[in-house]
Amino acid sequence: MSEMLLSARGLRVEYPSRAGGRVRALRDVDLDIARGETLGLVGESGCGKSTLGRALLRVVEPSAGRIEFLGADLTRLRGRRLRRTRAELQMVFQDPFGSLNPRRRIADIVAEPLLRSRGASRAEADRAVSELLDLVGLGAEAGDRKPHEFSGGQRQRIGIARALASSPQFVVADEAVSALDVSIQAQVLNLLSDLVRDRGLTMLFISHDLGVVRNIADRVAVMYLGQIIEVASRDDFFAGPAHPYSQALLSSVPVLRPGPAREQQPLEGELPDPADPPEGCLFRTRCPFATDDCRARRPELREIAPGRSVRCHLPLLPSE
Repeated sequence: MSEMLLSARGLRVEYPSRAGGRVRALRDVDLDIARGETLGLVGESGCGKSTLGRALLRVVEPSAGRIEFLGADLTRLRGRRLRRTRAELQMVFQDPFGSLNPRRRIADIVAEPLLRSRGASRAEADRAVSELLDLVGLGAEAGDRKPHEFSGGQRQRIGIARALASSPQFVVADEAVSALDVSIQAQVLNLLSDLVRDRGLTMLFISHDLGVVRNIADRVAVMYLGQIIEVASRDDFFAGPAHPYSQALLSSVPVLRPGPAREQQPLEGELPDPADPPEGCLFRTRCPFATDDCRARRPELREIAPGRSVRCHLPLLPSE
């Protein structure tokens, strides 16, 4: 097995609800991410994908659980040690304009992590910024301009350059291409793939678009109502998911290449209220295969084949 760069155990995030109770946005999430891999995280809007990405970086504070990174529990770090460790953990945001200060020069935006986290001198930062802007295909001359002077794809490249400035080991890309045109999406995806390969990055790639995930991920994790419900290699997942929810997600993706028609399994109903989740299996209210056992007890995430884990009492494999 590859070396694990980051591992989460029992990770939980809760918010107070308007009714006075607690909304559990993450439900005891266990997750391992190997050094150098890209893990694609998919699921419907509101399932907890972004919350998980932010909790792993402690942008959102976990309510419970443990996050192991480079031998340290991130949930226990404070002060200077936390700031030093955070330089190794960066995020590329969904909105390439809203995440950039419109009043500042690009050079200053990209240099900030170097100056604050790495203690670089201004001259060192300027040299690094020129190299980073060249790396993401904008050129050093872009440093003197401001965000509004760039297109959406170019602004996303600026966001990537800023994320890389502190030489991180782990990057969360949260819907990093969803706001871009399809042709620009391909350019940014190719850039991210090249950076993972050439710089040895490890990446959590969050997306609702399974077609995009298929192009960039090594493994796929599926979230539903704050839980990880399936983890598999990319090839195994797209050959045939084992969880009914994953099957429904994949069946909704248009198939452009010729071949046998794929059976459609439309996802019916609405995502349950996180403040009032179903008893037993969280997916049972929308699952066509639900049984009395699904109501009586909540399934655990368990390994059903090497490298493949599913949270379901009756998982289905492609051969079945």
